[in-house]
Amino acid sequence: MKTFRHIIITGASSGIGEALAIDYAAPGVVLGLTGRDAGRLSAVADACRTRGATVLADTVDTTDRSAMARWLTAFDDAHPVDLLIANAGISLDQNNLGIEPFDSAHRTIAVNITGVLNTVEPLIDRLMARREGQVGVISSLAAFFGRPRSASYNASKAAIRVWGESLRFPLAKANVGLSVVCPGYVTSRMTDAIADPRPKTMSTGRASQIIRHGLARNRPRIAFPFGLAIGVWFTALLPAWLSARMLKE
Repeated sequence: MKTFRHIIITGASSGIGEALAIDYAAPGVVLGLTGRDAGRLSAVADACRTRGATVLADTVDTTDRSAMARWLTAFDDAHPVDLLIANAGISLDQNNLGIEPFDSAHRTIAVNITGVLNTVEPLIDRLMARREGQVGVISSLAAFFGRPRSASYNASKAAIRVWGESLRFPLAKANVGLSVVCPGYVTSRMTDAIADPRPKTMSTGRASQIIRHGLARNRPRIAFPFGLAIGVWFTALLPAWLSARMLKE
């Protein structure tokens, strides 16, 4: 089972990222945290310091490739990263049954796909050269089939799921682990904005516990809650005409 001391978490100002940061915080741990909201990120950083961690926090835009590279490599130079969690993500049009505005789609894809690539790219060669470390990329149970809503969110999470699962193979040859995390509904500002029913919604604390357990064991896929994951996988296995009929609104 792996333990981690130098940890990067993007999207750490709220939701799953906040819970992970606070739960990983401990004496001897150095956390590198990014988030969009400076005030909330500062509060998370303070909470982590209260638990004994050293924290470097900044509002770096994950879609800015060069800025992310500078920030991540500077952190890694001082504190060689052994856990990298690409968690930052958005969903801008989750309640719209019509055609999603393309401005929203472009922004969602930029954050949820390009932002993840910009988080992993600067450190991947370093992890492989050190032959140690773990990467976690946050996808979603929405990644397994096209739901009627949130088209760009679903597509972006599907892309990251498949990209991460494929990247796991070459990383394994260098003794670096990669886990794709596929949560269902987890209490957060983004989830709270969803108008539809949210079955089996889980607390961020419980989600953090499941994710940390899976990362420590280098699980290929960390999908939860189990009952909802089974239902999603079953729907994805159905003939497309049948699943489309079931999901029609």
